[in-house]
Amino acid sequence: MSASTIPLAHGIASEDWAQPYHGTVGMLCLIVAESAIFTIFVIAYLFYIGKSVSGPQPRQVLELPIFNTVCLLSSSFTIWLAERGLKRGAMGAFSLWWALTIVLGGIFLGGTALEWQKLIYHDGLKISTNLFGTTFYSLVGLHARHVIIGLTMLSIVFIFALAGKLKSEHSRQLEALSLYWHFVDGVWVVVFTVVYIIGR
Repeated sequence: MSASTIPLAHGIASEDWAQPYHGTVGMLCLIVAESAIFTIFVIAYLFYIGKSVSGPQPRQVLELPIFNTVCLLSSSFTIWLAERGLKRGAMGAFSLWWALTIVLGGIFLGGTALEWQKLIYHDGLKISTNLFGTTFYSLVGLHARHVIIGLTMLSIVFIFALAGKLKSEHSRQLEALSLYWHFVDGVWVVVFTVVYIIGR
């Protein structure tokens, strides 16, 4: 009797187990790899803090990008709301929150562009000016490139939504994309802390 119950129990356990969605697994692997790259850039920035022999220095030119930071971190909440809307089949709510996520990311990117314009043309800080300029533009620029990639993907999804090609059954694919966006937001917390708080 016990021998006959073993295959049955094994069969039930096998049916209960589900293979993780490959898109989520792939995105998590990408995030791990990207985290390693950001770690190298952050360590380099920390290593060269205060070692520039010429100006300008961080405390002389950097201002806290509070508004930009609030916008970017808020976009993690709006993309979560968009996900919820898609799962419920509420396409209007999804489109609204997804569009707002794109707008908030765009504001952050625009703020970064304005900051760089000031640093380059007003303060004379270029990537070749000193060690601070090299590490600053490398680290902040790396993050900005990830924001651009994220906004591009979000915009493509939004176009599909406007065309009526997006349905609630696509929620798992968008969850994987949302993971990337949350990663971009999380990395900014580290970059903000290192560059604008510790580095100053």
